[in-house]
Amino acid sequence: MNQRIQQLDTRLSNQIAAGEVVERPASVVKELVENSLDAESKRIDVELQNGGSKLIRVRDNGRGIHRDDLSLALSRHATSKIFSLEDLNGVSSLGFRGEALASMASVSRMLLTSNNRPEELSGWQVSASGTEMLAEVLPAAQAQGTSVEVRDLFFNTPARRKFLRTDRTEFMRIDDVIKKVALSRFDVSFSLTHNGKSVRNFQVAVNDADKMRRLATVFGKEFIENAIYLEEESTAFRMHGWIGLPHYSRSQADSQYFYVNGRIIKDKLISHAVRQAYQDVLYHGRHPIFALFLDINPRLVDVNVHPTKDEVRFREGRSVHDFLYRAIHRALGDTKPGDKIHQIVSEVDFPEQTSLSLSTQSSYSFSSPGVRDKWSRNGSVSDQAAAYHALYPRDEHGDDSRSPFSALDAEATSADIPPLGYAVAQIHGVYILAENAQGLIIVDMHAAHERITYERMKTSCDAEGLKSQPLLVPVTLSVSDSEADCAEQHAGEFQSLGIGVERMGQESLVVRQIPALLRDSDVEQLVRDVLADILTYGSSERVMEHRDEILATMACHGSVRANRKLTIPEMNALLRDMEITERSGQCNHGRPTWAMQSLSELDALFLRGR
Repeated sequence: MNQRIQQLDTRLSNQIAAGEVVERPASVVKELVENSLDAESKRIDVELQNGGSKLIRVRDNGRGIHRDDLSLALSRHATSKIFSLEDLNGVSSLGFRGEALASMASVSRMLLTSNNRPEELSGWQVSASGTEMLAEVLPAAQAQGTSVEVRDLFFNTPARRKFLRTDRTEFMRIDDVIKKVALSRFDVSFSLTHNGKSVRNFQVAVNDADKMRRLATVFGKEFIENAIYLEEESTAFRMHGWIGLPHYSRSQADSQYFYVNGRIIKDKLISHAVRQAYQDVLYHGRHPIFALFLDINPRLVDVNVHPTKDEVRFREGRSVHDFLYRAIHRALGDTKPGDKIHQIVSEVDFPEQTSLSLSTQSSYSFSSPGVRDKWSRNGSVSDQAAAYHALYPRDEHGDDSRSPFSALDAEATSADIPPLGYAVAQIHGVYILAENAQGLIIVDMHAAHERITYERMKTSCDAEGLKSQPLLVPVTLSVSDSEADCAEQHAGEFQSLGIGVERMGQESLVVRQIPALLRDSDVEQLVRDVLADILTYGSSERVMEHRDEILATMACHGSVRANRKLTIPEMNALLRDMEITERSGQCNHGRPTWAMQSLSELDALFLRGR
């Protein structure tokens, strides 16, 4: 059938736009809350009924909308945030497309009330029902700010309404939106009410303790105990936030919040960088938890690539990827057992955090009578160390020259007890028991030594570089034209990975050398994987990943095995090595290498103090 081209009417075009912007009640809440933040609001209240399908009301105390602009605000492509193409190339606001309010009005009964005069307690309102807008702007009671009511969502599009889930499911999605936004703006208070019941009440975070409280509300209280704060800055980027320790992970990637200039986004480049940073320490099939904030020049990121603004495109994607990878990888590597134990103890020194009800491991303090009496009864810490060495000589013959481990550090006799304490016993030929100032340390000796050996092998290999081995018979690959161009343009990067690749024709490559460590690998598949990574992310870690897998296997076989009897000095040497080795909290497979039982936890086991 030959159909003539015709112009869509305003109502139909708005409803088509609504299909992109207003997917469900959570989409409405997200757009309205972002508008409130753009209006410099310091308090945002969200009220819901029936999971948002019956009512969504968002109130703020922002700048407000001028009376003469109220009707225009419900029109498509009407915005106060951009005025020219130059503005679009460097968007700094959360909203800018000018479609949200018009799209919502086309599929609901909307009431917009606003007041932009701080000295007045009344404002003006306009209403719309399925884009049928009330022509008259009426006065209405309203303090400074804006209130938007969205009633009967999808009342005129029943096909869309049928796709909504239960009220509880839709509410949970809205709750997730509020939590994500609350993490992006600690300087704003948020409240969420559902069917008349207060659900969330985030107060302005004025100090670190308040931030921790808000963070614990979003991720759970245990995250506070099992996360580290990182802050990294370069000439082009700045990143800060919290990442979960490798042992504190999830089976799903549902607790990963990443913000670019305050905007929550999902991006495969970001996910790849984080996954690579955790590669060496995360257990198979697990996903890390994090809340990270990247600040970047708005001109270096394109936020106008998706109607819901959930995705962005970086103009220097490879630089962003490498920056994130290095920052997270370094933060995880710099975390030693002593840092974790110090964090556990220091957290309770802040009285503001007591409301978090952290686990008993973190509720322990040096001021507790049990610890004070324990050390004061038997002399100073240095006296304790001296008595320890007198009780446990380096070996039964008084000679440690035969020990396969390094001798005890001189610092072990100083005034400070080492973070992992002093070894007291070995049980079942598998675990080392040690005593530190906080309680009992349990170490999986094979897992711990495996990590130590692995890190030393990596350091040695990095110092010597990747040694290449020429192939007796070069391997020829048939590739696409774009892959051949990529290999030719990135020949230097292939060479740095120990791979010698040359272009032989329009769609063919020849591989003449590979890293010596990977001589038994599938050469063709390796090169194709590296090409795919470079085309997608701008770089590749495939060779290093394969190298590390081989080194990990070698380290596993070269570490102390179960049922090997260790002397006390050998155990202590292993503990000292753990304290100075990167990523010593996990073995090469991501399993934890040590755990701690505080005195308060031990007392609870035996009902002491009750």
